[in-house]
Amino acid sequence: MFTGIIETLGVVKSVVRDKENLHITVLSNITNELKVDQSVAHNGVCLTVVNIDNNEYTVTAIKETLAKTNIGDLEIGSEVNLERAMKLGARLDGHIVQGHVDKIGVCKNIKDEEGSTVFTFSYNFEGDNITIEKGSITVNGVSLTVVNSKKDEFSVAVIPYTLAHTNFKNFKIGTKINLEFDVIGKYVARLTQLK
Repeated sequence: MFTGIIETLGVVKSVVRDKENLHITVLSNITNELKVDQSVAHNGVCLTVVNIDNNEYTVTAIKETLAKTNIGDLEIGSEVNLERAMKLGARLDGHIVQGHVDKIGVCKNIKDEEGSTVFTFSYNFEGDNITIEKGSITVNGVSLTVVNSKKDEFSVAVIPYTLAHTNFKNFKIGTKINLEFDVIGKYVARLTQLK
């Protein structure tokens, strides 16, 4: 379980294909606090640490993960949003994030506002993946509030701190992003489908 509050950025040092899996090695300032078998969210994707070597660690993404996320697009030098699993009893500063990406979205527009940057993302609409204005959404692992909701797109306003401390600063029109929709909204949508 995660909160969508990014702790730090990591830098991809190695990407190795092994059959249908992808082994990704990340340089991070939190590596010394990790252990093998620990879950870490990478751009919002929950992956298990399988090896640690000094200040670098390795995770493995399987075929299912690669098909539903942007993890397969990572290259050497890519910056990755990182968050360790939340501690039981700690404050929930973002919202409930599972680290299970629902689908890939695409950056459609970036607009500088006074004091924030508004990003608009589109996605392939399916009935159980919806946004609502003032609701929660996770974009590349970042917990955000929806400011404009449409059937197949939404916008979020990002404060300067978030822009500087996440890989949002690298987004361009056409950038593929990971989306995890609000878990409560997903359950409500599923329940209404069953009636």
